Amino acid sequence: MSDFGFKELIVWQKAMDLAEKCLCIADSIKGHYRIVEQLESCSCSVPQNIAEGKGRYSQKEFIHFLHIARGSLYETITVLILLERQNLINQEQLVEVEELGLEIVKMINALITSKRT
Repeated sequence: MSDFGFKELIVWQKAMDLAEKCLCIADSIKGHYRIVEQLESCSCSVPQNIAEGKGRYSQKEFIHFLHIARGSLYETITVLILLERQNLINQEQLVEVEELGLEIVKMINALITSKRT
């Protein structure tokens, strides 16, 4: 077992997959530097906040960081929708990340619920 317990969380692993997909999308976009940087930032924030919360000492703090991760996930999907509306990514790219995002948000919500009880 790793000293980094967050690595064992399936939700963190999937959030890392999402961040990687978004980084690949960001690399494919020419120009629009601010929105590309925002995509990189918010998508990477999802697994980062899950990891940071897991490293905290209380369940309350963990839940707090899970809420932040969920917000970053919503922000990621919003940026991707904007990019798709501007024809900077295609609908297939958006749908692929949205499907993974839905899976992650369900896992985050379930984890929040389980830590509250």
